[in-house]
Amino acid sequence: MQASALNHRDLFLRQHLYPAVSFDVPLLADGYGIVTAVGSSASKSWIGKAVILTPGRGWKSDPVGPESAGGYKILGGTSTIPLGTLQEVLVVEESEVEEAPAHLTPAQAAALPLTGLTGWRALVTKSGNALPGRNILVTGIGGGVALNVLQFAVAKGCNVFVTSGDGAKIEKAKELGAKGGVLYKSATWEKELKALLPKDRPFLDAVIDGAGGDIIKRSGRLLKV
Repeated sequence: MQASALNHRDLFLRQHLYPAVSFDVPLLADGYGIVTAVGSSASKSWIGKAVILTPGRGWKSDPVGPESAGGYKILGGTSTIPLGTLQEVLVVEESEVEEAPAHLTPAQAAALPLTGLTGWRALVTKSGNALPGRNILVTGIGGGVALNVLQFAVAKGCNVFVTSGDGAKIEKAKELGAKGGVLYKSATWEKELKALLPKDRPFLDAVIDGAGGDIIKRSGRLLKV
């Protein structure tokens, strides 16, 4: 292992707010490493390659949800899987690694899998609106999932709008391709957001939100019928 990444889940584990907490299993689900050896049934072409790890188990291909009867289980800190990426060496199945993107540093690549998969599923699999010209609102920009969704949506040709409690984060989002953003601390942020929407498409096609609460009611007023 060359790099491991923290997620909010790891904080929840330390606060005993996550099921099946174990003190015998290394923490962390995300990691980047170099393959140093393979078993007899694995391709020797992996040796020496930089890889990122699949952060969970029990969900291979079904777009609806995990195929495993036991549900989806995530690496690190619980009794459900005896692996975590906060260790020097670990052994996984050949199918549980992917070649690391060459343009990312070890730290960047290590932070990609869990938030990247979550963001991709929310935007592409579930929203059905990862299409050119669609208006997507990403709330709470600055978080790992939100930043991934922003970049995926921009790459798909969407018009991305964001919310944040920090103006500097909105400006950074614009640098990454967002069309605009509003401060959610404003009492009228949904009206301010409506004013930013394209005149020929004055509504939101999808909202990718990880916070819930008041955001749902207020952003829902801007969603297409």
